[in-house]
Order: sequence, then structure tokens, then C-alpha cells
Amino acid sequence: MTNSEMRIGIDLGGTKIEALAIDKDGRELVRHRVDTPQGDYEATIASMAALVRRIERDTGRTGTVGAGIPGCVSHVSGVVKNANSTWLNGKPLDRDLCTALEREVRVANDANCLAISEATDGAAAGKRLVFGVILGTGCGGGLAINGHVHNGPNGIAGEWGHNPLPWMLPEELPGPACYCGKNACLETWISGTGVAQDHKRVTGRELTTREIVTASEAGDPEAKATVDRFEDRLARGLAHVINLLDPDVLVFGGGLSKVQQLYRNLPTILPRYVFGREVATPIVPARFGDSSGVRGAAWLWPHQ
Repeated sequence: MTNSEMRIGIDLGGTKIEALAIDKDGRELVRHRVDTPQGDYEATIASMAALVRRIERDTGRTGTVGAGIPGCVSHVSGVVKNANSTWLNGKPLDRDLCTALEREVRVANDANCLAISEATDGAAAGKRLVFGVILGTGCGGGLAINGHVHNGPNGIAGEWGHNPLPWMLPEELPGPACYCGKNACLETWISGTGVAQDHKRVTGRELTTREIVTASEAGDPEAKATVDRFEDRLARGLAHVINLLDPDVLVFGGGLSKVQQLYRNLPTILPRYVFGREVATPIVPARFGDSSGVRGAAWLWPHQ
């Protein structure tokens, strides 16, 4: 199997690093994961390289390598920026991984990897303009156009999580502080972390987001109110995406993408906020779920 026929993807997360290989038709060949060596950049590079070598030993083949990271490589400085895994910031991760593996490696934001995975052979296959939404511990977005990642000259295309919550209500001002240094970023409201913090602020009760969703489904009024606020804020954020890009489809990934009522409720809430009050945009869960990021990293090497 030649390089163009086997693709290896790496998903660098805050707690785990996952790698897989797929063949030219997207069939999974092998998958491995290890814990992320948090705070240790050199060990992170070594772990990523070791996963690639392990996959190539398992398959007896050499593959192209793509990596999704929780940030991006700056076109200006050549080092990682905007990573919430902060030990990556300021490091030439793409160059160091190329050196470790002695070959070219393509690196992209993990949300862009979600978008390209789903645009290639997932829930958005065949769609021209795909916006991928990650609703997990944080909140990210990625953009695929005609099956290719769109990064933009600043490497931040799709980073809607660090735009402010639109049309804020008086009780929402000034908004929670974000790690990026600003207040009221969407990530502080509609991520899993943000939903849990909102529930605690309003009710004084500390629950995980999963516990809040479960309690809401069981009829708990406080939990239901928290989920209602989350859905309305998510709709406000998505309205800006639709107004700016009018994508052919919105694909959801991350832990909160598993909340099934989102796909019922958002289409009725969005018209309140989208210009023209008409919304025909499909909203779908990622076909490959938690695997979309690592598969998208592999698809950073598209068909030749």
C-alpha cells in the first residue's frame, strides 16, 4: 500500500491522543490511543510520533500523516496559537512532528478536522459549504469548502467560540470571563463547561452538564430552564454563522451533540434570530461522532 492509499490521522486532545489509519475508501484499518502528557510539549510530540510508528508496524505499511490540534499554527510566526492546551502555544508543532517522523505532516484545527471528516464521507458528504460545530468541554467551529479545509490567512476561520454571545440580555451582561482574556465569548456560555457554570450561577447547585441534561429530561424545572437558556444562546450564536456564511449544513460534534432535543428545537428557535426569519439549514449530528476529528485529520490528505 503506497502513501496515497493509507492515511493516518492524529487527534491531539487535552486528555488523550488518538490515532487511526484508514484506507483509500475511508475504511478503518487500526486505531490506538494514549493519555496526553499534559504540560509536557516534548513528550507530546514523542507520543504522537510513537502512535504513528505503532500503526505502521501493525499494518506493515507507510501512510501520510495529518494531525488535528486544539488551536492552530500561525501563518505569521509559524508556531501554535489559541490552544486551550496551553503548553502547545508558542511551539512549532508541525515542524517538530515533521522532524520526528521524517516526512511532511499536515496540521489543522480539530474543529476543521471535524468539518472535513463529515464533508468527505460523513453526515455532510457532497455538500459544498459545511460548518462543523464542536460542543464539548469547549466550543469550536470549522469550515470545509468543497471537501477542503478553509483556514483563512490568520488560521482562525470558523472560530465562532470566541465571538461574543449575540443580543445579550441585561442579566447576561457583562458575561463570564474567558481564558482568551475577553468576556462573554460563546465558549463561556454554550460549551459543556459553560452550561454547568450557568446552572451553578443561577441555582447554586453544582452539577455536571450530563446530570443537568438528565435532570431536565426527567422534568426538573431548574435543569429544564438551564437547557432552555443553552438552546436559546446556541441559536443566537448559530444565527450569526448563518447570516455570514449561509452554510449548506451544520454538523454537530462533541458531547452536547448527543442531546437529541437540539435537533428538534433549534429549527424552531433559529428563525427568531436569523435575518429574514427563514431557516432551511439542515442541522445534523456527526456521522462518526467522537471519531470525526481523528478521521478528518487523516483526510487532510485528500484523494489525489
